Formats: sequence, structure tokens, C-alpha cells
Amino acid sequence: MTRRRPKNILLVTGMSGAGKSTVLRTLEDMGWEIADNLPVTLLNRLLETAPSESLEEDDDRPLAFGIGSQTRGFDAESIVRRIAKLREERGYDIGTLFLDCAGSELERRYSETRRRHPLAQDRPAADGIARERELLTPLRSWSNRLIDTTDLSSNGLAQLIRDTFGGHGLGETTLSVLSFGYSRGLPRGADLVFDMRFLRNPHWDEALRPGTGLDADVSAYVMADPAYNDAMAQIESLLLLLIPRYQAEGKAYVTIAFGCTGGRHRSVHVAERVAARLRSAGFSPTVAHRDLKTAPQDSLEGVPVTI
Repeated sequence: MTRRRPKNILLVTGMSGAGKSTVLRTLEDMGWEIADNLPVTLLNRLLETAPSESLEEDDDRPLAFGIGSQTRGFDAESIVRRIAKLREERGYDIGTLFLDCAGSELERRYSETRRRHPLAQDRPAADGIARERELLTPLRSWSNRLIDTTDLSSNGLAQLIRDTFGGHGLGETTLSVLSFGYSRGLPRGADLVFDMRFLRNPHWDEALRPGTGLDADVSAYVMADPAYNDAMAQIESLLLLLIPRYQAEGKAYVTIAFGCTGGRHRSVHVAERVAARLRSAGFSPTVAHRDLKTAPQDSLEGVPVTI
């Protein structure tokens, strides 16, 4: 008796310290079958192993297996060829998730945990990180999913995995709407970014400056801009066109980001409005305001423009 083929198979790989263990543990908690540091030569055997007597014959849980630079016989190019062969010759739908992270953050994590990098047992962690990044280049290029964990906590990464891979198989497209301030940098991982700095700025009204885009008077000020109605209509029309296309392509996670200078007024209002429009169209976006609690500062806002 042969094992029923899993509907979804995911290879989890990436930089040591970037969160592979967190991802696999989270997937396991979600009901996935997990195999970590499995030699790739045994992958065929794993997929064809008959189920144990304790398993139902129709057990087709999603399968995730972790591979890293410390896996026995690791060779990134060989792994890519083997996965491609399994896809082409055996028909397995194998996705690849690559976990990346900035070198400086990886160094901090190794220093904090007092662990040695697996590729630099007697050298600085930076040497091992650089060597590993080079070894993993073929897998990073091959992967069809990439998560940068530089700014993610373990809990944040786990929540992202639950949102992305929740439910059956790879789950439905998860929509996130985010506001941010350009003064604090672009958000990592945003799929669509809209710059709302063309709208008139409530920061320059002393009565409105302490407020945020969640306040009715601030929203009214932004909405009174002559370009507001036409711009919002076109942005919302574009999103209603693109989101179903992303879903049809199987994209599991879509983040739509709206930015203004400080991230407290215009972008916050627009993010809330767009999220409400998407909900009315049958979508279920989550909303986050990255820089809502930052302090207003005139020097960041530039020179006020009279319209």
C-alpha cells in the first residue's frame, strides 16, 4: 500500500538563525507533517513510505521538510536539481520557502544566545554568515517564497506563517493594509506601495497636528483635498482589479502599504478607508499602523504647501 500523495509539500531553508525552527514548529502546530534536516537523498523514500497503522489511509496532510547548510551532504545546486526532478518527473508540487536575514541582525542573535555559527566554530560569526550566504545562493534564487526575518520577532514570524499557510494546504490569500511614514523607511515585504504625500498635510494645521488619521476632523481635512476623490477612486479600482489576480496566481500573502511623511495622518486615514472598501467588496484585510504613535516633528515634514 502506497502513501497518498500530500497535497502540498514545502521545503523550508535559509540562513542559520533566520527562524527555520520557528517556522517548522509553527507548521507542526497547524497540523503539518514535519521532517527536519532530512538528507535530500531520502526525500523520495519519505514520499513513498506506506503510512503506519495508526494513520488513516487518506492522510494527506501538508508536508514540510527543513534543510540547512548543516544537513548531511548539503549541496544547494544538487538540491535544486533533485527538487526540480521530483516536480517534473514525479509530478510533486514542491514549494520552497527561503528565510533570509540581515547579517548584522544574525550576528546580534548569535551574540545574544552565545551560540556558535555552524560554519564558523572557531571564527567570528560574521565569517560563517558570509560563507553560508554564498552556499545558499542557488536555493535563494530557486525559492518561490522568501521571508526576511530581520525585523520579525519569533512571535511575529509565527503569526506570519499562520496567516500565510493557515487552513487547508497553502491557505487563501491573506490581505494586510499598512500605513507608514517615509521618515522611518519603507516597510519590508510590502507588495504594493502608494505614496500619499501629494495630499495636503494636516500636520501644518496646529489644531489637527496632535491628532491622527483616525480622527474625524483630520480625515475631513484630507478628504477636502481637490485630488482626493479621483485619486482614491483610481487606487481602489486598481486594487479591486489586482487582488483577484493575485489570488488566481496562488499568492498567499499580499501587503498593501500607504505612506506619508510621518505616518500619522494621511496614510492612516487612507489605509482605513481602503480597508473598509475592500471589506465591502468581500475581502477580509487586517489593518496595521506602523508609525501611528511617533511624535510629530516639523523638520521631517518639509515646507508646507498652500493649495
